[in-house]
Amino acid sequence: MRAQPTLLLGLLTSSFAFMSAANAESGLASYYSYAKAGKGGELTCAHRTRPFGSVLRVSWSGRTIQCRVNDRGPFIRGRIVDLSVPAARALGMMSAGVVRVSVE
Repeated sequence: MRAQPTLLLGLLTSSFAFMSAANAESGLASYYSYAKAGKGGELTCAHRTRPFGSVLRVSWSGRTIQCRVNDRGPFIRGRIVDLSVPAARALGMMSAGVVRVSVE
């Protein structure tokens, strides 16, 4: 028996939604100003497990940015991502220092 294209499309779409939801995480984020910050104001971040070069969507307080993983960290318990100064500035978290974010 041959599956209907609409059924296959629905299954694929729901699978991708599940996969992206499985990769989402929320937790604390801080920012850093050490040497591995991106060149020329590039939005970069440090993450413990995501592959170098992957792009993460980080959301906080109604703002969302995309930043590229170029370092490992953070190494402080409870934090899930460290943002470069340009990324933290774009997210609007500079005065807060540490904020709860959503990362996809």
